Amino acid sequence: MTSGEAAGRAAGRHPRHALAPLLSSPVRLSVVAALAPAEKADFGFVRDLVEITDSALSKQVASLEEAGWIVVKKGRVARRPRTWLALTDEGRAVYRRHLDALRAIAGA
Repeated sequence: MTSGEAAGRAAGRHPRHALAPLLSSPVRLSVVAALAPAEKADFGFVRDLVEITDSALSKQVASLEEAGWIVVKKGRVARRPRTWLALTDEGRAVYRRHLDALRAIAGA
């Protein structure tokens, strides 16, 4: 490490400062990761992919929605109620920064 890098880290530039505390939960991180490559995803698809219950996913989605990182849309498909989840632009940006910080911490 050069002296410039050491000085930068001393001033609070360590990559951990870019981590999103809300994504420290493995379940919330998994939900956001599941939504990242898609425009939107069905609630049941995300539930099954992340391997959690409806109630556990609902709780995590509520936290992410409150932060403004996920939008929840409800509708019907052939008379059946459906719920779709999607990352907001802010949610995508936070997720990218979080991943970049993890990579920097790991030295990738």
